[in-house]
Amino acid sequence: MGAGHRPHRLYVPGRSPVHALPPHCKLVAVLTFVLVVAITPREAVWAFGWYGALLVAVARAARIPVHRLLKRLLIEVPFVAFALIMPFVVPGEQVDVGGVELSVPGLWGAWNVLAKGTLGVAASALLAATTELHSLLLGLQRLRLPGLLVQIASFMVRYGDVVADEMRRTAVARRSRGFEARGVHHWGVLAKSAGALFIRSYERGERVHLAMLSRGYAGELPPIDTGTADGAAASRAQWSYAAALPAAALVVLLLGWSTR
Repeated sequence: MGAGHRPHRLYVPGRSPVHALPPHCKLVAVLTFVLVVAITPREAVWAFGWYGALLVAVARAARIPVHRLLKRLLIEVPFVAFALIMPFVVPGEQVDVGGVELSVPGLWGAWNVLAKGTLGVAASALLAATTELHSLLLGLQRLRLPGLLVQIASFMVRYGDVVADEMRRTAVARRSRGFEARGVHHWGVLAKSAGALFIRSYERGERVHLAMLSRGYAGELPPIDTGTADGAAASRAQWSYAAALPAAALVVLLLGWSTR
């Protein structure tokens, strides 16, 4: 599990109050916030603006530059592309926008996907920027997540970089032989590379499993180190501080419902 202690690329080291919160507090806070965002009616446009302002406030408290968070929102580009198609394909009432007929339900659907997806990704990015991966595993363990899921997550953390390095070596080997993907006719080579990577990863997993069995593995790993501050129980003040974000979001949601 040594690799799990290395700072991941999304983590931004710091000594802010947000960084100092126990990981299980932050996990509960983010999940609750995302749930509140998900159940917010799409027509409450102003509420999503307030949710965004709350995340900016958290980023300021964590001393995370907003432009760094914006870069990490690029991961939702596929969802943006899907949302942009919706006004053209969803049936229903039509509205003229700049000479183009667009579907009203499609526009609302696109707004719903973009607003909620962006806020969810931004909240997750904030969590990743203020919490190391090993600490997140400690938080999941502290929240009594099923042990098997924690094991899967820990192996993903441990071997994610190993698989990524294997991909980089494969890409270097292709380039060293003069290969460069320039069109559809090169997809076959890329597919073979992906297949080879899958087989190597599967074989590595088999070897690791056999090594674990030879060392007495019987379906359960020793608990992740809980002697650190991340694994300790959170104080009432820490829970209260972490609850500020979802509580404020819930107030916004209730105000939105009361004004409907």
